[in-house]
Amino acid sequence: MNATLQMIRDFGHEQVAFFNNEKAGLKCIIAIHSTKLGPAVGGCRLYPYACEEDALFDVLRLSRGMSFKNAAAGLPLGGAKGVIIAKPQDKCEALFEAYGEAVESLNGRYFTAEDVNTTTQDMDWVMHKTQQVVGRKTVSGDPSPFTAIGTFDGIRATAKFLFGTDDLHGVRIALQGLGHVGFDLAKQLAAAGADLTVSTHSNRANIDAMLALGAKEVPDSEIYTTECDILSPCALGATLNYNTIPNLKCKAVAGAANNQLLDEKCGEMLKARGILYAPDFIINGGGVINAGQEAFTKYDKENVLKQVHNIFNTVYNILDESKASGIPEGVIAQKFAEDRIKNGLK
Repeated sequence: MNATLQMIRDFGHEQVAFFNNEKAGLKCIIAIHSTKLGPAVGGCRLYPYACEEDALFDVLRLSRGMSFKNAAAGLPLGGAKGVIIAKPQDKCEALFEAYGEAVESLNGRYFTAEDVNTTTQDMDWVMHKTQQVVGRKTVSGDPSPFTAIGTFDGIRATAKFLFGTDDLHGVRIALQGLGHVGFDLAKQLAAAGADLTVSTHSNRANIDAMLALGAKEVPDSEIYTTECDILSPCALGATLNYNTIPNLKCKAVAGAANNQLLDEKCGEMLKARGILYAPDFIINGGGVINAGQEAFTKYDKENVLKQVHNIFNTVYNILDESKASGIPEGVIAQKFAEDRIKNGLK
């Protein structure tokens, strides 16, 4: 069997669609992993992938993660993701209108939203061609602050499991990535009194803002060897891998990035080293809890925040179960999500 088709089957997707619109400059892939619980929801990531194979691998992992994320959060939604192969500087109205036509062609099976390198403005352009968009500026708005709130609560839960208190004053946290979510999270951590070290491969202004709040800076290449209590990856995925894990100098990993583990074996490596892991699709679920509500009910910010703050309890319970059973945290979280997909939201 063709290797691409085999990879799609291995991930268990319902549908993977490739779109090309040369006039608009659009090359994209939309991957629908599951619609068993409801229409699939997941953001649109724009990134200059080196090749289509890299883009496919990313969208398959991300969309499966969205199925797990939505199910674990108790949302009646499936999981999907879109990736546009382009440079951020190439963004334009025509590109996103063409992407909107691609979303519309899926007949309501997929609701898109913003993600890495896309914004609510971009989603406004998408809406010229489809209404299958959540995280709309006039309704729930930018999901990033809610992702940051949930991640902050998950870090508090991790600290409580480590130290018996969720007070972050003096807790050493190394945070990688100061994009929309990472920067918001870093400011919350600084306000909570954390001893913060930050790095990013871009956005000098955000680094300088964090230095003004008392954070320390290290090069991006050194963040994974920084001695700390909690490492918080908040950029791209697969950064916890066979090269980085042996060199970690932390007690726990709790961050907002998607797909932090390269594969399941990496979760076992963390467990063997005694490093706690707050599963990424659990701790970073705040954004989809906020935006996803648009897809199935009337938006209610108070109810959203209640669900987002419950991430604290979910993270703590997974850490506790992992300690008692010896099973890696990611395995426990994935089984929890898979059971909900299989049996409904029970």
